[in-house]
Amino acid sequence: MTGRQKILKAVYPLLMKITNLFGAKNKALENTGKSTSVISIYDLPLQLNNSQHVPMSNFKGKKLLLVNTASDCGYTGQYSELQTLYNEYNKDLVVIGFPANDFKEQEKGSDEEIASFCQINYGVTFPLAAKSSVVKGNHQNAIFNWLSDKDKNGWNDQQPSWNFSKYLVDENGNLTNYFDPSVSPLSEEVENAIKR
Repeated sequence: MTGRQKILKAVYPLLMKITNLFGAKNKALENTGKSTSVISIYDLPLQLNNSQHVPMSNFKGKKLLLVNTASDCGYTGQYSELQTLYNEYNKDLVVIGFPANDFKEQEKGSDEEIASFCQINYGVTFPLAAKSSVVKGNHQNAIFNWLSDKDKNGWNDQQPSWNFSKYLVDENGNLTNYFDPSVSPLSEEVENAIKR
């Protein structure tokens, strides 16, 4: 862990208090119309950071919390919270991190370096995807393209607003919620959505 990363880890709780106090990056969206996906998320490819390809259909019957992540961000402390959530709900929920360098060069490491950083510093055991781009563009990860295109997921066009944006998909493959980075993975809002 670099000096900067140590400082970011230490100030993370303060960052969360400040951003919530000022209402920054704390948007939450819900699929209130119960729209179903137009294209199945289970047909999309998932490449893990160890180069293994896993069919998304392997996750049928479980909820998915899909999160774009970065190792050098003020929100990186959420790795611990995501791991806690994964441990608590792992019978019904799979958390998948999608490392990306889309926001101010905050994920410069290789897949191997990212995996080691997450495991050593945050005890991460949930799956990590191969590093990719999560924002709209020619190289956008297919899963994040689905998550942020209502013509595919049925209702949501919200792309990640920053690192640690969170998308919840139900056990039938329908996108149910979007949570901005300042919404903690351990917030009542996220946990209630998982329990529904």
